[in-house]
Amino acid sequence: MRWLIAVICTAVLLTGCGKQNNDETSPPPDDSRQIQVKQSVPPKKEIKNPQEVAERLADLAASIPEVHEATCVVLGNTAIVGVDVSGVLDASQIGTIKYSVAEALRTDPYGVHAIVTADMDLYQRIQNIAAEVRAGNPVSGFANELAEIIGRIMPQIPSDIITPEEEPADNR
Repeated sequence: MRWLIAVICTAVLLTGCGKQNNDETSPPPDDSRQIQVKQSVPPKKEIKNPQEVAERLADLAASIPEVHEATCVVLGNTAIVGVDVSGVLDASQIGTIKYSVAEALRTDPYGVHAIVTADMDLYQRIQNIAAEVRAGNPVSGFANELAEIIGRIMPQIPSDIITPEEEPADNR
């Protein structure tokens, strides 16, 4: 008798898991009802004179209150804007200033896609790159500063340090 009850319960459970054949299925999607959305951010505008654009964006960023100085470097069609702010400001105040700079750059066709930083080290590096570009050395200036940036973010692992009296193991 117990096995009959177990078989009936199993049958009821398996019947409930089957697919229902229901004539009230949803209609197939109609392609004529697609939603059209207007693009809210303009596409990147081609930068033909990077030096002129860099100066204009730096001036625009420097016009924001609490920004002491601003610098900009244009790489391809991307502008990187560094701003110098007071060192006594806390993180939220610096974030507000960065947001204000971004709002000001949003009104410029070249600045709408710019990257804004208030990090003091990055600001200095952007300033160095801009000086090298003005001096006619854009590639070497960028490469040197990029190497410095990477050197700062690469971790130092103690097991990778080799002292002069140690020789690297020969992996043959």
